Formats: sequence, C-alpha cells, structure tokens
Amino acid sequence: MIYISSSDWQISKNYLIALVMVAVCFSPKLILAQNYPSKPITIIVPFVAGGSTDVTARAIGQKLSSQLGKPVVVENRAGGGSTIGVAYAAKSLADGHTILLTTISLAINAGLRSKLSYDTLNDLQPVIQISSLPLVLAINSSLPPKTIQEFITYAKENTGKLNYASSGSGTSPHLAGEMFKTITNIQMTHIPYKGNAPVLNDLLAGQVEAHFGLLPGMLPHIKSGKLRALAVTTKNRVSSLPDTPTISEIGYPNYEINSWQGLFAPANTPSEIVNKLNEVVNRILSDSEFRSVLAKEGSDPVGGTIAQFSSHVSSEVQKWAKVVKDSGAQAD
Repeated sequence: MIYISSSDWQISKNYLIALVMVAVCFSPKLILAQNYPSKPITIIVPFVAGGSTDVTARAIGQKLSSQLGKPVVVENRAGGGSTIGVAYAAKSLADGHTILLTTISLAINAGLRSKLSYDTLNDLQPVIQISSLPLVLAINSSLPPKTIQEFITYAKENTGKLNYASSGSGTSPHLAGEMFKTITNIQMTHIPYKGNAPVLNDLLAGQVEAHFGLLPGMLPHIKSGKLRALAVTTKNRVSSLPDTPTISEIGYPNYEINSWQGLFAPANTPSEIVNKLNEVVNRILSDSEFRSVLAKEGSDPVGGTIAQFSSHVSSEVQKWAKVVKDSGAQAD
C-alpha cells in the first residue's frame, strides 16, 4: 500500500487544479474567442445589392466595425431563392469571421426545397433576430370590395377568377397568399413575378387583383388611394395603418405572418463568439441612427437572446413546412 500524506495530497490536488486551469486558458476555442475578431468580418447577404436586407447588412456592418474595431465587409451571394448564399455561410469556417444576414426565406426554404446542401437547423447557429416586418393584403382600388370580409365573399362569388401576385414562388408574399386561401377556403390563382417592382406595376395597372406585399413598398400607393389595404398579417395592427384590421381579428386567430431578418453564424462557432455578437448587436439595435435605417425600410427592431431567436427559427421552420405541404406550393 502506498501512503500519501495529507500535505502531499493537497500539493497534488493544487497541481492538478493548476494544470486544468492552464489547459482551459490555452484552449484553442477560448483563445479564438478572446482575440475575436482577429481579422475583417464578412457578412454574407444571400440577395442582390440594394434590397432591404442588403441595406440592413451595410448599416449593421458599419456599427459592428465601430464596436469591434475591425473592418466589416458585406458580400452579396444571391441565387437559388437565397440558398446559394446560405450554403456558403453554413460551410464557412466557424470562427465568427463569416456570418450570415438573411430573412424568413431561410425558414420557408427548409420546407419548400427538398435538396438543400445544408441542414437549416443543424448547420447554422442563430445569433439574434434583427427586425420584424409586416405584410399587407392590398387590392387595386377599382375592385368592389371595401373590406377584408367583402373581399372573401367576392372571391367566393368569383371562384377561380381572381389572381394574386407575388415577388416569386416560395417567397413570403406567395406563401402568405397560400395560407390565406387555405384558412378562408377561397380560390385565387398565384402569379409569380421576378421581384417586387413588376408586381406593383401590374397591381397598379389592374393586371392582377391582389398582393400580400411588404408594407414599405405598398404604403405610398395605399396613401395615394391607388391601392386599398384590406388587412395586415401581423398579430396586432400597425401604427402606419391604424384603421386596417389584422386577418386574425376578423375570425382567423391562427393567421400571423411577420417577415424578419436575422443574424446567423456557422454551426460550432464558439459560444463565446456567438454571445459576443449577440451582445454587440443588441447594443446596435438600441442605437437611434441604426433604428432610423430600419424605420425607413418599414422594419421594427427586435433583438433578444440567442435562445429566443433559436426557438423562433425552429417554430418558423415547422410552420412554413406545414403551409407548403397543405398548399402544395412549389419553388421556381
């Protein structure tokens, strides 16, 4: 039997503790997090330059650069309904120097596209929700319905004769329309366009009857009287259209759609880096200059914890998978 005195044991114990502390201090991930960022950060935007998400990314990039002391570059990788840029970000080195700023399209594509090269919930780490944006159901003012209830009745009386436009198959305006058709039991033909501009042109010209559109682009035409706002897709009414009801309040309580923007990192990015990004972006979201950028785009700042955004993304993936299945919606 080997006898170890209490003093020797205490020395050995202290030595082991010291070894563990040294090992922790020199952990590669911890060192990486402590030195983060050690080089310029790239924000991947899976859409073309000049759009709402690009504007948000460039504004947040300037603030991130100021807060973190390193350059921040916005890189647009559009295509595939945003899947090309998302795939690139998901497969990037998980060191926090390549991050993704994307939209609700991430959740929609998970159920809409069967052959993604990434796993939406396992290959990306949600960091923070940046903004929320309402959609509005609007029709050409020449149509008879004055209210959302009258529109539903009108659609049922003219089964198969009405069209609704979207900015593309698989977009939030498309699936907002499909979800509306399902819960109200009406028939409308979906007409996909390539972008918002041609949708508005044909809606204003009366070539299509209805559109679930992002509020900022629709509002000037609603205010001018050329379009008639029938309902908003959010849970609560919006301040810019206080007299326009929500779809949920007219008898469809499960209908709620908020388009959103959020920041993601590749999966396995050290938690210390993800926490740091969340903390910094939460500060940015309280910055009056940045909030004014969101306001011009018609968005409301959100923020919050990593856990809150992770839960939101997961529930959105489930929600849109059901909408796609129930409606039979397909991507372009």
